[in-house]
Amino acid sequence: MSVDPAPRPIAVRPATPADAAAIAEIYRPYVEGGTVSFELTAPDTATIGTRMAASGGLYPWLVVTEGPEGPVRGYAYASAFRDRPAYRYTVETSVYLETGTQGRGNGRHLYDALIDTLRAQGFTQALSVISLPNEHSIRLHESVGFRRAGVLREVGYKEGRWIDVGLWQCELNDATLPPLEPKPFSETGMVWNW
Repeated sequence: MSVDPAPRPIAVRPATPADAAAIAEIYRPYVEGGTVSFELTAPDTATIGTRMAASGGLYPWLVVTEGPEGPVRGYAYASAFRDRPAYRYTVETSVYLETGTQGRGNGRHLYDALIDTLRAQGFTQALSVISLPNEHSIRLHESVGFRRAGVLREVGYKEGRWIDVGLWQCELNDATLPPLEPKPFSETGMVWNW
């Protein structure tokens, strides 16, 4: 993908199945050329579409575009933190930007919209796993309210070396007793208090 040197105003919207090809293309360099992702083979459009559908309407997938109808320049999503039912109030989040579009506010806008949406849904905690070192990602996460929760040493092996990952945590809502069930994204839609 070529990147327009004079970007238009951005828009954030819910991702649709039609965005799967753009998402796969944005994600591919992170898999093939570094240690940001621990996947070894870049998923194709169909695999991304399957992952999006697997959210079952509960977890949001968002994209940032140049203008309301412009090309997709990045995406963010939430997924289950772990499979066991007691974890259902916590999500894991990820954000990826098209190569060459970093530093334009796209990541911040995506994360602001994602966090606002997750709060409206009623999730209590968001976690992000960041391969280390990655100062750009750490700054982005901390700018939207994530705080360092710990480090797991040498848990991933890629590109001929062992890689540490850091855990960052963001409180979304108070943990009430009894807890309220999170609302599906398909019911709340995207919320962005911009």
